[in-house]
Amino acid sequence: MSAKDDRALFDEVFLPNLAEAYRLAQWLTGNASDAEDVVQDAALRAFRGIRGFGAINARAWSLTIVRNTAYSWLMKNRPKAVVLTEELGRAEQQQVEYENIYTERLATPEDDIVLKADIAEVRRALESLPTSFREIVVLREIHEMNYRDIAEVTNIPIGTVMSRLSRARQLLIELLGDRRP
Repeated sequence: MSAKDDRALFDEVFLPNLAEAYRLAQWLTGNASDAEDVVQDAALRAFRGIRGFGAINARAWSLTIVRNTAYSWLMKNRPKAVVLTEELGRAEQQQVEYENIYTERLATPEDDIVLKADIAEVRRALESLPTSFREIVVLREIHEMNYRDIAEVTNIPIGTVMSRLSRARQLLIELLGDRRP
């Protein structure tokens, strides 16, 4: 396989998952700048290892590399604890995470304020989860991955994925309280 073939395969396998890679890295590192560093390192790792791609699930393969790179980066740069402090601006938050799914239904400025407060509260609750629980919730609920793909990305059994997701949801319910509309 030539370098040109490697580049074409990388473009086909990794690049379509770049936006999701960034979102996952941002959730794991806690801010945009660190996420950019992680995704850049992950892209280099993916390019170097593209010949090892088994052509099964490009999305899971790409996000596995991002996850592993993020954990390596966190161990190197934040060995004691992950500090999640930086908030995205409203426009960037909608573009990167919510892709404007909420803006279409906003009818009044009051709706906008309530939505912002709800999003901030959910974000704080999610960020307070231990990393092993947070990553499962992010992969399942934000990246909409199935249990099998999450197990592949995290390298844990499907049963563990299911139990962590259940426990994470319970913790979120406890943190958020009963907030039925």
